[in-house]
Amino acid sequence: MSLTSHKRSSAVDQVSLEVRRRKTRFLRTTETVKVYSIEVRSGPGRQAFKRDKVDITLEVSSQPVSIDRGSLPTATSGGLKPTTEELIEQCPRFRVLVVGKTGAGKSSLIDRVFGTDTAGVADDKPGEAKIEDGLVSPQNDRFILHDSKGFEPGEGGNYDIVKSFIEARKKEPHIKDQLHAVWFCFPVPMVHYGERLLEEGAEAFFEQSNEALRNIPTVFVFTKYDRLIKHMKKVPDKDPEAEAEQYLQRHCVEPIQRSLKDKAILHVAVSSRPNHQRGLDELTKLTYDRVAESFTSQPNMVSPVPFAAAGAQRVEPGVKIQSSINVGKQRYWRALASSTNFWGFTMLDCLGVIHTDIISVWNFYDPSEYLSSEEFRNLMVNMVAKVDAPTDSPASTNLTRSDTFSGPLPLITAAIVILPFLAGLALVRWVNESYQRLQNVHQKFMAYIVDLTHVLDILFALKGGEGGKRLTRRAIKLAFNAYYASSWMEEVHESVRQFRRTIMDRDEIIEMIEELVLASDREAHVTSAVTGVSPIDTEQDEEWYG
Repeated sequence: MSLTSHKRSSAVDQVSLEVRRRKTRFLRTTETVKVYSIEVRSGPGRQAFKRDKVDITLEVSSQPVSIDRGSLPTATSGGLKPTTEELIEQCPRFRVLVVGKTGAGKSSLIDRVFGTDTAGVADDKPGEAKIEDGLVSPQNDRFILHDSKGFEPGEGGNYDIVKSFIEARKKEPHIKDQLHAVWFCFPVPMVHYGERLLEEGAEAFFEQSNEALRNIPTVFVFTKYDRLIKHMKKVPDKDPEAEAEQYLQRHCVEPIQRSLKDKAILHVAVSSRPNHQRGLDELTKLTYDRVAESFTSQPNMVSPVPFAAAGAQRVEPGVKIQSSINVGKQRYWRALASSTNFWGFTMLDCLGVIHTDIISVWNFYDPSEYLSSEEFRNLMVNMVAKVDAPTDSPASTNLTRSDTFSGPLPLITAAIVILPFLAGLALVRWVNESYQRLQNVHQKFMAYIVDLTHVLDILFALKGGEGGKRLTRRAIKLAFNAYYASSWMEEVHESVRQFRRTIMDRDEIIEMIEELVLASDREAHVTSAVTGVSPIDTEQDEEWYG
């Protein structure tokens, strides 16, 4: 096998070539052969390389190359464009239809899953909801809600309205205008009180709408499950969880299976009541997985709809981490072994676009854009710099200071969070180096991606259950310090230091990043970090330094 490559030579150019081939005609296993820049002589001419049974011919030409660098982003041509920006342009919001009668618990469900104060659905305004009107919350503009009344008596015509709406949305030409998911919400009926799951209108709808729902991710959500558990705890000598599951199958799942004439329905039992929440993470994962199956057409490409679904939800951090990995692998993570995407940019520029992609996936309610601020970006760079200059005991860092005062406010409100770094990047000289010139550049990228993901994971846990409350600098500083003072950061940095690969080993680098961000002990580390945070009021804001 022979390949020819034309490359314009300069002092800062890096030449790399990677070839994959099948080992035999009959086996699908592949092997990879590589040519590194250090092996390529400067100046024009042909050079031959032999790798096992593969012959490679590389021709270095002094003539203009066929690649037009003017078409590539550079530091002088407007900068690096985040991958997430393009995805949001294609699908700005995750569009979900929620159907359920008044009192079904739709408002609390939407508030818990999407992190809003109030969704304004029909639970709060009986008879006023119009299914065509998309509702957008100011606390989370990455999802759009279509609310529908249920099929209770007196709403006999509503099943025609719902069916027509679903069919109309399926015909929308643009993916952003289509329905991305449907949730049918039914309170778990207490049959001993004469309650029933399906009224006649609901049975008629499901009998006639099986085809309309086809190919639309649909989940049946049985709400107020805690009410059933409470009842089952009164039954003597019985396991309340096991009894509740059997009851749910008999009185909720099977009636819908009979109406739809389909046993393969997606369903989950949830409770949204404070201090009794359950099933919300399962609902989130179930919906995301089905959306990913329905709206992903090309392998190894991020579809805008699953991306929107991952960003909209504020329950399951694992979904956000996986979506962040998918976004990174689509472009900039895969550019680590090549200077093409990062040509002419400093490390601060390159880390900046990766930073933007990651925080976009997490989608905190951050109207002041603290996570995008220069101060927070500098904190993350300073943390990454510790890979080169490790400390013996980061846990000894003084994390908070309590000011003495004579006012009536409790001490918990007056604690000031002290950061472990001074403002700015005076001690991190490599941030202004160009991507092409910096040694061990892959270690900087690896540490930045993993550190930022872990800090956001801890922040997500700290803000859990706070609904639509805005993000504060105090909360960010607490999460940052909790990670910085943990053995988790030390373990990550040591793994990065011991990673014996080069920038050319792109696939191995990406695999290592995934391994570190998806570690099996991730949840335990997050729990430990959050447990160690002092009970400080995270709603009160404060300056970064002061």
